[in-house]
Amino acid sequence: MTHNILPVIMAGGSGTRLWPLSRALYPKQFLVLQGNQSLFQQAHLRLQALGADDIAVSQPCVVGNEEHRFLVLDQLREVKGVPSSLVLEPAGRNTAPAVTLAALQAIENGEDPILVVTPADQTVTNEAAYVAALQTAIRAAAGGDIVILGITPDRPETGFGYIRSGEADAQGARPVQAFVEKPNLETAKSYLAQGGYYWNSGMFVMRASRWLAALGQFRADIAEATRKSWDVRAKDDVFVRPGKAEFVAVPSESVDYAVMEQCPAKPESGFVVRMVPLDAGWSDLGAWDAVWQVSEHDAKGNAVHGDVLMQDTQNTLVHATSRLVSTVGLDNIVVVETPDAVLVADRSRSQDVKKIVEKLGSQSRSEGTLHRRVHRPWGWYDSIDAGPRFQVKRIMVKPKASLSLQMHHHRAEHWIVVSGTAEVTNGDKVLLLSENQSTYIPLGTVHRLVNPGTIPLEIIEVQSGSYLGEDDIVRFQDNYGRSA
Repeated sequence: MTHNILPVIMAGGSGTRLWPLSRALYPKQFLVLQGNQSLFQQAHLRLQALGADDIAVSQPCVVGNEEHRFLVLDQLREVKGVPSSLVLEPAGRNTAPAVTLAALQAIENGEDPILVVTPADQTVTNEAAYVAALQTAIRAAAGGDIVILGITPDRPETGFGYIRSGEADAQGARPVQAFVEKPNLETAKSYLAQGGYYWNSGMFVMRASRWLAALGQFRADIAEATRKSWDVRAKDDVFVRPGKAEFVAVPSESVDYAVMEQCPAKPESGFVVRMVPLDAGWSDLGAWDAVWQVSEHDAKGNAVHGDVLMQDTQNTLVHATSRLVSTVGLDNIVVVETPDAVLVADRSRSQDVKKIVEKLGSQSRSEGTLHRRVHRPWGWYDSIDAGPRFQVKRIMVKPKASLSLQMHHHRAEHWIVVSGTAEVTNGDKVLLLSENQSTYIPLGTVHRLVNPGTIPLEIIEVQSGSYLGEDDIVRFQDNYGRSA
């Protein structure tokens, strides 16, 4: 018997504790922290490796944020992955509604695949063990049980919830007796001493219909409200957009609280949760200390990324992205440098980085939301200088890509081609500009920038005017659904 599985990647997280590398519009799941692939890409590739003689793997269903939709597509294309669907949450409503959207998408054509649900921002070091554990979970879920992956603990961790389990059955799955909240240190130590306790990974496997039935029994309000949003969805190629007004009304709840914890507490419900242990060097990279733990260390326990020089430094993580970073006499410290922000923190306090992000939000500062380099569906721009009434940007446009046909009320622009070829609409003229050529876009003039070539186009844009904000754009035509 072949088990048809649908990988579901939950890609809507914000990753505030990995600031300043992680930002609201470029969160941690899209970062490359090891090797040359992002955490999201790694998650996709691991799931595609689950195939076996009795397991058929579909292209993934990704559930994520509307703002990240082009990041998701770009990163999947880089690893030759094509999503079966990209379900765009109109608002954050935690994981239970998100999984419900994926389940409703999965049964749309009368099928009932086994969902393999994973967050997009985790990492493992032993992929063979990961694949073996999930294949066991898939086979255990085929009969209708809900199966969760439990991480074999290697330390008394207080930052995770725990799963208390019984003895393994012939398949290697264990009955879940209870889900336990994050413990204090002494309690965590006792869990390790007793055995039978595992960290809750947030990965689980079950048939789509089984999830919908369990949610309908335990949280009918979430099931009904999410279905109302799904019933008025719009579809654009792979993008699936549930109804916004309806989804905002969905109660916000996690998978654990809505269903998982209810099953062992109410055995009369008929819903059984089993657990498959996972011992594969797993980490949720929840803070910079976790990044240090999974990184390669030198003889003094330092983990380094980028252009770094160290003197009398130990047990320290330094991540440099745009310039030389040097340290002297540090111990147990995190230093993260980006072009517009630098973090220096005690490594043991790295969970508190989210408080800095909260302060950035309360002060309406852009550093919590955007990098200096801002990614767009057509490429990116980097704000390299700014002052009173002027701003300078470096802009890259992908081959065959195009910015919107637009105009500005408050600024004029000078464009200089650095490399590639630019097709420029400037009022009623269409110009073809090559390297070192330039043009001037007067205030109020309708204009457009297109890369007609096969190599990336780079230009320098100099803006001048009374207001230079990104909201001073009137779009008349756009290839990415952003026109007014």
